Amino acid sequence: MLRVAAYTGGIDVPSARFRVRAYLPHLAHAGVTVTEFPARSGTYPPSSTWRRPFWFGRRLGEALAGASRSRRYDLVLFQRELLATFVTAEPFYGRPRVLDVDDAIWLHCRGSFALRLARDCDAVICGNRYLVDYFSATGRDTYLLPTGVDTERFVPKAPTVTGRPIIGWSGSSANLRYLEALDDPLSNVLKRHPRARLRVICDHRPRFNRVSADALEYIPWSQGSEVSTLQDLTLGLMPLKDSEWARGKCAFKMLTYMACGVPVVVSPVGVNAEILRAANVGFGAQAPDEWVGAIEALLGDHDLAARMGQAGRTLVESSYSISALAPQLAAILKQVAAVRA
Repeated sequence: MLRVAAYTGGIDVPSARFRVRAYLPHLAHAGVTVTEFPARSGTYPPSSTWRRPFWFGRRLGEALAGASRSRRYDLVLFQRELLATFVTAEPFYGRPRVLDVDDAIWLHCRGSFALRLARDCDAVICGNRYLVDYFSATGRDTYLLPTGVDTERFVPKAPTVTGRPIIGWSGSSANLRYLEALDDPLSNVLKRHPRARLRVICDHRPRFNRVSADALEYIPWSQGSEVSTLQDLTLGLMPLKDSEWARGKCAFKMLTYMACGVPVVVSPVGVNAEILRAANVGFGAQAPDEWVGAIEALLGDHDLAARMGQAGRTLVESSYSISALAPQLAAILKQVAAVRA
């Protein structure tokens, strides 16, 4: 058995849940046992300025304490840095070391830490090709592993044509600005389709100027309801601004919609565009009238929405599911360990 120590950003951090924790039973069957050490204090500082020095001390102490413990394992897996935008105790951890990256982390303040951290590791696992292209410059072995979806948990529910149409968006408040930028097209759609509702699943309520409060259904995100709130959707949205940060994203929001059999309307940026080219799972939209046209096409044609939803589910099962990707992850970890040995 290959014994791996995985240092993640915390219990509720999406990358920890979906790029480490979801794989644990599958990796165990492949001869890789993973022990996760989530950051108790969180990887990033609290919003209150006065609390930051106390957080920094606790987090740095936690990171240093992990260094000696890491040497009891055959391989160390880092998810980003141990302490926000700094390389601190990572060089003192056991080897071989693997860095797992699912965002364009070099765009953060003091982003040079990203290359330094990668060079302190023996290999880098990247969530998409854009990240691979960046980290391959470090000279370390670089591997592509998309963010996988647990298709035994994110599943479609029985279809219905009698319920109220629901346009859905799920995500963190950090990305609400992309949805709020669709204020005008969403307002126009909802006015023309008065039975439809816009469902926003997030840790904060969105702020719209034109979308009517009566047409908005806000559901606070929770791990317990994250699947059921998606299963009811008629279509799922993933708007983005075309930027370096957006091209570094791994389309996980889009993939969870698809795993639940929900067709999508998304910005054709980065991995989103790759998925749209791979199968007829929904529409890409950029201009406001394209968003309106794509959303109304799915609201008005149940058969089209069902076909696209099924195509999305099929694509996720074959190429983006945990069960399909786990053997690849196990092989990467074993290869890195063998090369280092």
